[in-house]
Amino acid sequence: MTTTRLCEPPVTSARRTRRPRWPVWAGYAAVAWSLGYGLLGLFWTFGGAGFPFGPEGDKRGDGTSLLEHAQPETTGPVIAVLGLGGALLAMVMNRRRRRDWGAAALTTFAWTMAVGQAVVIPDYRPLLAVVRAPVLLIGAPFGWPEQVGLADFFPMFLPWPVANQLLLIAGGALWGATAIAFQRRARGTCVDCGRAEVAAGWTSPAAAARWGRWAVYVAMAVPIGYALTRWSFALDMPIGVDREGIRKEAAESPGIWLAGAILATMGAGGAVLTFGLVRPWGEVYPRWIPRLRGKRVRPRTAIIPASLVAILITSAGLMNVRWLIIGRFRLEEETWGLFLPQLFWPLWGVALAVATVAYYLRRRAACPHCRRS
Repeated sequence: MTTTRLCEPPVTSARRTRRPRWPVWAGYAAVAWSLGYGLLGLFWTFGGAGFPFGPEGDKRGDGTSLLEHAQPETTGPVIAVLGLGGALLAMVMNRRRRRDWGAAALTTFAWTMAVGQAVVIPDYRPLLAVVRAPVLLIGAPFGWPEQVGLADFFPMFLPWPVANQLLLIAGGALWGATAIAFQRRARGTCVDCGRAEVAAGWTSPAAAARWGRWAVYVAMAVPIGYALTRWSFALDMPIGVDREGIRKEAAESPGIWLAGAILATMGAGGAVLTFGLVRPWGEVYPRWIPRLRGKRVRPRTAIIPASLVAILITSAGLMNVRWLIIGRFRLEEETWGLFLPQLFWPLWGVALAVATVAYYLRRRAACPHCRRS
């Protein structure tokens, strides 16, 4: 039986300016990450300390974490098998140069690891830590929030179970990069940029501008709708919630709705920044920004934070969907404003990811490896 070589597109020495590096280091970083986490799984299996899931290791994860009932003696072996086996498969993907039925299985496994670690397992707490950090940094010198200082940030918002979720997100990103590089080799496209000899129509800058604009509109509408509800709570004009219930909650937890309004304002600000993905000021710094005015915005300046936010928003939104499915809350007439907006967060995250891909396709320059544009 003949096999087709998995290789990069032919590039003459005159055309090639550098060898792409990220597909190599990302793949081996996925190997190292999976090996390390697999060894942690073995450690937890045999009674090691620091198990970050379930009632033993994540006391604040009751009702939030997908693994809230996990036990080290049962979940530890699963982590060990997936980690150590994943390290072996990632090594195979980095070195494999044949196209056959196994390529599809490897790609499926890689994307399952990526999505599972980055989006499915984490809950809303990594997002909470990221968005509360600037609030705490700005308010701490002025004594707000009350009785909360910088020294309280890590114990309150970034304990080990939450830091572990951020570690999982990083591992998921490495697995995603590994899957992309492997797919490109399998398809015979440039491993650095993904371009083929004959480009697909939807990847052209003009096409990306069209479908990317709709993704931007969705990614703006969801956070603005969420912000409207939280602003209404802070102004004592609640939307979708009984006013007496809002006042009672405010009396029991002073400042809760003000904090919610501040976080919602950050989300609305993110919606404005999202609009930059389809506006000229998303490509060239506007005049009102000192020292940067008129300079070109590097694509990664927008792509990296937008990708991170898309992951965090999607995982937090999936937690709310999970809560609805298991009956943790109900969409009733007097409480729907508290919960309904968050059910659209997965749509927000996916739309932001799609808008980011469109921005990348519009902004990418000629590939320094294959010279295609």
